[in-house]
Amino acid sequence: MVGGAGYIGSHVAKEFLERGHGVTVFDNLSSGLRENIVPGSVFVHGDIHDYAALAQTMGGGFDAVVHLAASKAAGESMLNPEKYSRNNISGTVNIINAASEAGIGNVVFSSSAAVYGEPEYLPVDELHPTNPENYYGFTKLETERILGWYEKLRGIRCACLRYFNAAGYDVKGKLKGLELNPANLLPVVMEAACGMRPGLRIFGNDYDTPDGTCIRDYIHVSDLASGHAAALDYISKTGKSITVNLGSETGSSVTEIVEAARRITGRPIPSKTVGRRPGDPAKLTASSALARELLGWEARHSDLDTLVGTSWEAYKAKA
Repeated sequence: MVGGAGYIGSHVAKEFLERGHGVTVFDNLSSGLRENIVPGSVFVHGDIHDYAALAQTMGGGFDAVVHLAASKAAGESMLNPEKYSRNNISGTVNIINAASEAGIGNVVFSSSAAVYGEPEYLPVDELHPTNPENYYGFTKLETERILGWYEKLRGIRCACLRYFNAAGYDVKGKLKGLELNPANLLPVVMEAACGMRPGLRIFGNDYDTPDGTCIRDYIHVSDLASGHAAALDYISKTGKSITVNLGSETGSSVTEIVEAARRITGRPIPSKTVGRRPGDPAKLTASSALARELLGWEARHSDLDTLVGTSWEAYKAKA
């Protein structure tokens, strides 16, 4: 599990272990945390740019690679494309080549709804045109294309999982390692609730939505984790690659998130409305019908109170 000590990766590792899989976590801890390494897994401190270390680790007789190692801040990708080229494209090529050399036939890839760009219709399904609006989304789409070629040329089956907005923390309360320098809304709200930052900015309140703030599809990280396990089961049993959305199919606005956080935390959470960010659509929600059909998967923990409540359980020790 490459990147298995990160926020999403640790939840995925926990899900696989609970389903009886053996798990080896390969992570350089640049954004992952030692406290996120799930007991029962084997940890290898390594970097995806060290091909020899990847090849040695993957030569241990594995039947699948789960790839969760990437830089993921869309705004940063527009300012530092070199970093995203190196980590998300060059690093991924190393991972795929090492898997191919080791004869590993299954890859589960952490992709993103950022591959779609500005939505042409809602909800967004897998047939929606792919036209990324940031370099991060471009790197995810390119990785999907590279994996498609390795399927043709090397027979490697791949599940490309297009996440929407990952949020929340382990519903069983065992994983509480906080993200480093988060850019997504809910952890920023939690940091404001804890006093780790003075408040938050709301980017625009004049959108064509009921309360004027942007609406996004938030998917609980525990639901994402179960989606990874279901995807590996599918490609292993059918021998077919898949590309599917993992989203909740419901939308919550920025204001709804902030108000729910104020209610659940009991904290004032100062906020300030500022101008819109360029490229932010008013509304973005997923269709996960294909994941239901192929994987028997559905979002079970992605209601607003669970998203906010499990986040607060992880953050409130910092308050």
